[in-house]
Amino acid sequence: MSRPGGYPSEYAERVLEFVRSIPEGRTMSYGDVAEYLEEGSARSVGAVMATWGADAPWWRVVFADGAPPSSRPERALERYAAEGTPLTLDGTRVDMERARWDGTS
Repeated sequence: MSRPGGYPSEYAERVLEFVRSIPEGRTMSYGDVAEYLEEGSARSVGAVMATWGADAPWWRVVFADGAPPSSRPERALERYAAEGTPLTLDGTRVDMERARWDGTS
């Protein structure tokens, strides 16, 4: 996922650029991002986010069931609260039916 010199690959740059476009209060699954870009897989998007996503709104990319990124779930839940992201009744996951972004403005 990186180029010589430790820089993100072109694919990683596309993923990060797209993730930066996800609006506040909305989310996409790792698979949604790959499908929208018509490239890669949920796993490859996850690898990009794990390696290069610190400067992108990483909390807006979740598992298909709405579970927050496993490396920082508490921080993600704080971000969801701050952005007004719809959560499930138990408050542990994003309500994907209401929060999923379709990639359009």
